[in-house]
Amino acid sequence: MKVALFVPCYVDQFYPNVAIATLELLEKFGCEVSYPKNQTCCGQPMSNSGFEHLTSGCNKNFVESFKGFDYIVAPSGSCVLHIKEHLHDEEHPSEAEKISKTIYELVSFLTDVLKVEHLEASFPHKVGMHQSCHGQRGLKLSQMTELNAPPFSKPQDLLNLVKDIEMIELDRKDECCGFGGTFCVAEEAVSAKMGVDRVNDHVRHHAEYITGIDMSCLMHLEGILRRQKSKTKIIHIAEILNGRKA
Repeated sequence: MKVALFVPCYVDQFYPNVAIATLELLEKFGCEVSYPKNQTCCGQPMSNSGFEHLTSGCNKNFVESFKGFDYIVAPSGSCVLHIKEHLHDEEHPSEAEKISKTIYELVSFLTDVLKVEHLEASFPHKVGMHQSCHGQRGLKLSQMTELNAPPFSKPQDLLNLVKDIEMIELDRKDECCGFGGTFCVAEEAVSAKMGVDRVNDHVRHHAEYITGIDMSCLMHLEGILRRQKSKTKIIHIAEILNGRKA
């Protein structure tokens, strides 16, 4: 299958190793991966700030860059959800609709499309799983704990395939980290306090690493960990699944 790799802005600028791990994972499972070089921001920051009417340029460029592929995959739940729910192009409405249906966050692509049941990866560390809001509540990657329904977690299922990993149990599995895109700028104090609470849940359960599907959430938590001079580190789930040696 022909897969286009969509790399979010913050991954491209600050965590390129996450994009590389995603590429290598997809290739390991037989995907023919392309990277459209004209891709840029998906427009989510503007949309989140109430300026969706100004995202037409981002929408048009996204459609032109990613049309014609079987699937589009990105290591980001928030950007994928934005494209699924908000992508539109008046000149190419059918192409935009197709893209919104064929774009996948990495974990959902591995579990729902590729049906991955085996991984050649080992990560001998205590790891806490941060369930990001966009992935959990938007893309339905895991069950919400407030619901009286059977629990599930697609990221957790994949991590269970990794040898030697020890997943810790958190007190509040699906609590928001406080990042929220532009929320962390508009409501800095609230955002930081929420992040501290999220970090503390992992640290008191002796996590060596905090992982998740969204590097934006992990970037927020990483800043708090650094200010606390904590030994706990962050790592994107793609790096663990790809067999990164810590």
